[in-house]
Formats: sequence, structure tokens, C-alpha cells
Amino acid sequence: MPPYSRAQSVERHDDVAPPRGRVRFRLPATETSPAEARRRTRHQLIEWRTSLDTCDNAQLVISELVTNALRHTESESVGCELELLGGLLRVAVASDGIGPRNAPTLAGPQEEGGRGLLLVCALASVWGVRPRDDGRGHVVWADLPLVPAA
Repeated sequence: MPPYSRAQSVERHDDVAPPRGRVRFRLPATETSPAEARRRTRHQLIEWRTSLDTCDNAQLVISELVTNALRHTESESVGCELELLGGLLRVAVASDGIGPRNAPTLAGPQEEGGRGLLLVCALASVWGVRPRDDGRGHVVWADLPLVPAA
């Protein structure tokens, strides 16, 4: 009887295309929407078989972007999008309302909020803001590296 081994074959499949996929959903402007965005993101990324690290990072980023959209715009709802782009996951949140009237400020050491975009910046390869295609509102997006499964 051959000895039991937990070793797994390591093979390269350069001819295999990188994963692709996109999903969109809208959420109302309510206090439960960031949690719902995290739940839907986790469900989708598990379905796409991304690593738990990617899933955790994406949940944090979408939660921050949804929270910011609801807190700093006059939107009645937000549109969320997850898209696999080769080795990246794009997380995007679109708002209908006008953006903040004041420039962002750094949070003080005793403040509880104000660090969301710093977290997004730390986790994303790149992020940005663009006008929505219909000209009403804007989209904040972040590209996260797809962390390989352990």
C-alpha cells in the first residue's frame, strides 16, 4: 500500500483564461445597506471561488464605499458592481446624489470615523472616482488584487 501523502500536484496551465465575471445590485439608502453589500459580496466571491483574503478585503472595501456614498451624498439608493478583470477584482459603488461640498479632512486620533478611504487605499492596487455614464452622480471604484488561495 503506498504511503499516504497530502502533497498536491503543482501544475501550470498557461492556456487557462483568467476568471471573468460581473454582477450588479442596487441597495436603498438605509443603515443596513453596508451590511447587505458585504453579505452579497461574500456570497458572490465564494461562488466565484476567490480566496478568503480577497473576499475579506472586498467586503471591507464595498462596506466603506457604500457607507461613504450614503453619508456624503443625497442618494436614495446606491448601485454596486463586482467585476473580475483577470488578476483583479473591481469593486464599484455608484451614487445618484451630489457629492460632498467640502474637501475630505484627516480624522483626528480620537475620532471614530474618517478613515474609510485610507483603508481602501491600503487594500487597492488603484482606486478612483468618475462621473456616472448618465451624468447623475459619480462612481467610486477600487481594483483589488486577487489574492491566491493558501
